[in-house]
Amino acid sequence: MRLIGRAALLLPALVGLYLLAAAVGAVIPGRVQEASAKDGPPVTILLVAGPIHYDVLLPLTAETRAAFAPLGPHGLPVDAPGAEWLIIGWGAREFYTTTGSYADLSLAAVWRSFTGDASVLRVDVAGPLRDGLDLPAVTLTAGQYGQLLAAIGDSFRRDRAGALVPIPGPGFGPTDRFFAAQGRFDILRTCNTWISDMLRAAGLRFGAWTPTPYAVTLSLARFAPGLDTPGAPD
Repeated sequence: MRLIGRAALLLPALVGLYLLAAAVGAVIPGRVQEASAKDGPPVTILLVAGPIHYDVLLPLTAETRAAFAPLGPHGLPVDAPGAEWLIIGWGAREFYTTTGSYADLSLAAVWRSFTGDASVLRVDVAGPLRDGLDLPAVTLTAGQYGQLLAAIGDSFRRDRAGALVPIPGPGFGPTDRFFAAQGRFDILRTCNTWISDMLRAAGLRFGAWTPTPYAVTLSLARFAPGLDTPGAPD
């Protein structure tokens, strides 16, 4: 009984320590890749947060469509006339691909997300933005945006022929798809740390470790104050 009691006390302490470390990691700048001096107009990207997860929204400019053209043969309508945004998120394979809603959560998926799982990227497209919900908007130089596209592209795992590796089965909607990704997911390397990795790879100052949505939000406030919030995708 004493062991059970001690474990019951230890778990909240560990959770609190984890959240405290995440807050500290969010405000300490991580290593930033030097930004390219590429000429061109600035590009604004959006970030969208759920209860446990951040996604990045890329405007479907000609450059974005060209960079992600390999998604087209796998059912992603990146060239569709009404598509204006490409939505990308990274996460644990079992948790991400089986959890359409929180009612679908299984203990096995949650356990693997804590202890380690293969990673996937979920990709979708969205049309025009609707008014009402505020999304953080980050404006990048042309060079930074090119680096962001390259970093996200490098997050996809490829086969020996260099082709993308789709995950069998449908997505959660008519247009989203899952693909095998680089790296493994665990409690220290989460979907939210992937966001900060991508932003720093683009040459932006951002938190060194952001494992929770709150940590990403805190890092945005610390390193990118005064963000635009134009709306939410349909």
